[in-house]
Amino acid sequence: MPAAPAALIVAGEASGDRHGAALAAALPRHLPVQWFGIGGDQMAAAGVELASHARDVSVLGIVEVALHLPRIYGVYRKLLAEVDRRRPRFAVLIDFPDFNLRLARQLHRRGIPVIYFIAPQMWAWRPGRAKLLRRYTRKLICIFPFEEEFFRRAGVNVEYVGHPLVDLVKPTLTREQFLARHRLRADCPTVCLLPGSRNQEVARHLPLLLEAARRLAARRPVQFTLVRAGTVDPALAERLLARSSQLSVTVIEDNPYNALAWADAAVISSGTATVEALLVGTPMVVVYRVAAPSWWVGKLLVRTPHYSMVNLLAGEKLVPELIQSEFTPARVAEEVERLLSDPAARARIQTELGRVKGCLGPPGAIERACRAVAAAVGEEKR
Repeated sequence: MPAAPAALIVAGEASGDRHGAALAAALPRHLPVQWFGIGGDQMAAAGVELASHARDVSVLGIVEVALHLPRIYGVYRKLLAEVDRRRPRFAVLIDFPDFNLRLARQLHRRGIPVIYFIAPQMWAWRPGRAKLLRRYTRKLICIFPFEEEFFRRAGVNVEYVGHPLVDLVKPTLTREQFLARHRLRADCPTVCLLPGSRNQEVARHLPLLLEAARRLAARRPVQFTLVRAGTVDPALAERLLARSSQLSVTVIEDNPYNALAWADAAVISSGTATVEALLVGTPMVVVYRVAAPSWWVGKLLVRTPHYSMVNLLAGEKLVPELIQSEFTPARVAEEVERLLSDPAARARIQTELGRVKGCLGPPGAIERACRAVAAAVGEEKR
């Protein structure tokens, strides 16, 4: 039997690694492939041969990217050399637009069909980039319902499949089992901290979150869990936690959905984790901070009324957003205290989260994405 053809898959962030792993595991039921590319631990476990690890390219912010350009460009050139050596039948590029749109152009020049899975948020900023998707990709597979119309108007061949997290985000333990496993008290409120999936996010956010936790613990009985993403250097989180040794924080590394589902409230770095909290119905405070120059440039470009996907889907400010200068330990502690002290308000938020959850589509998104990829690969080249 001849060997399966090579196929390229590239994800540069923790959420892309998760979705890439699911797609990489499922697609061989539709198309025989041998995967290689860039991803994280989950994609590697799903059988992707990593040319580079996602943590080598996972940087966010204009200034931050500039500081790491030599390393990122080295990874890019290394990947293109591997593409030229292996000549993949097709490529699946997952979000991560600053890297993947440049890669898409090079793949297009080489005659390699490009399927883009999970649309960059061009509806939020720099919408002119949609022409690059129209020019260099065979199909765009999007996961939010409002994206399909936006990209179709831009002339992109697009298909909406729903959100893969609908299938994935489920606790595997009961509340009692989770608390017992991690030696947490059942009679004490739990606050889950999610500082981000990139090293730079954790370095910038975690000290502020730990100070907020210290202030909150001084006011009331409370216990804290901390979800560490697999794309984050474990030593970084350990160093930052060591600076707050007087504060007890339980680090969760196995299944973040248990920690989110059984928390009374969560403080979350704006990104995919807010959608995960939405799916398990956990009231949250959304935070984010970048370097000042990146912030001011972003302010000029971003076109949305909210920063978190939960509020964008809700069409209103359902959960608090503490962004940039508003992200302080005092404000975080204040917003979390409000959630913990008002059970009725927390219940109302959970009801609204349940309503917004329906916007993410039915189960089966990865299977629908696989069918879309297989159909796109079977199309004649443009």
